[in-house]
Amino acid sequence: MDIIEDNIDNLNEDSNFIEDIEDDLYEHYRFVADKGQSLLRIDKFLVDRITGASRNRIQQAADAGYILVNNIPVKSNYKVKPLDTITIVMDRPRRELEIIPENIPLDIVYEDKDLMVINKPPGLVVHPGHGNYTGTLVNAIAWHLKDSDTFDTTDPRLGLVHRIDKDTSGLLVIAKNPNAKTNLGVQFFNKTTKRKYWTLVWGNLKEDEGRIEGNIGRNPRDKMLMTVFSEGDSGKPAVTHYKVLKRFGYVTLVECRLETGRTHQIRVHMKHIGHTIFNDERYGGNEILKGNHHTKYKQFIKNCFDICPRQALHAKTLGFIHPGTGKELFFESPLPEDMQMLIEKWENYSQYNHES
Repeated sequence: MDIIEDNIDNLNEDSNFIEDIEDDLYEHYRFVADKGQSLLRIDKFLVDRITGASRNRIQQAADAGYILVNNIPVKSNYKVKPLDTITIVMDRPRRELEIIPENIPLDIVYEDKDLMVINKPPGLVVHPGHGNYTGTLVNAIAWHLKDSDTFDTTDPRLGLVHRIDKDTSGLLVIAKNPNAKTNLGVQFFNKTTKRKYWTLVWGNLKEDEGRIEGNIGRNPRDKMLMTVFSEGDSGKPAVTHYKVLKRFGYVTLVECRLETGRTHQIRVHMKHIGHTIFNDERYGGNEILKGNHHTKYKQFIKNCFDICPRQALHAKTLGFIHPGTGKELFFESPLPEDMQMLIEKWENYSQYNHES
């Protein structure tokens, strides 16, 4: 099978239903150049090492930003140097990706024969991908359902019908059989599910409520980032509704309701309107974006980052129609301890620092 060709052509059987499982890039190949490697175009280097891959397909992969050297996208005329680490990554897993069941504890909020709802802790990767092949939520699900007759452990996405990022906490629904997966997938595709997130963002939002609309796609300069495209056909349509819950001066607690489910949607949309999520390292929220640079304040922010060492984003509510019974189910997850402590710290700060 020509893996590169499959992925460049974007042959994704689930794309009709699962619109938001596309975040992490999947590593398909990795090569490390020898110490004595002479300068050689990367397309030539790879075509000699990947069985069945044409030079044209490799060039297309490079143009699409899927060939990385030392984690930086390169074009097909890049000259490979000694000890370069070359990886080919795609936005879908290799078809032969093996899911290894692992006995990882799960916080199961609800479960029946068709589905289960899981409260994911921060730091847990949802599915195997670039740099994370074990220790993921999918590995844990494979263990939990390993004795189920209707659960296909060879499916690289198992029962996932939506996802949340590694460092985002909160609720996920998992399908336990093909019919449930299709039914729930249709609900997400038709935007009939009910999802709300709580997040702490930098800055004091001007309006109490608002709507953010803007196509989201991969940043052409950095494939590990998503961005909002202001015009044209780039990216996919995305809509986020927000409501201010509490203001702390330099930061604001916000509830976000997803109308669509794009990769990094809330993170990218909030940054787009000038309110990056607090401590979101990938999008610059781990810097002091509001406030002064006095030593005392800088120490306060550092303490906040230490308390919640990840983007302050939590998938708080999830509602959908049960694929078997037709009844509406609704779940709510309390804020995890790190975000609770972070909000309390900002509440105390805002009470005693009126200048904020």
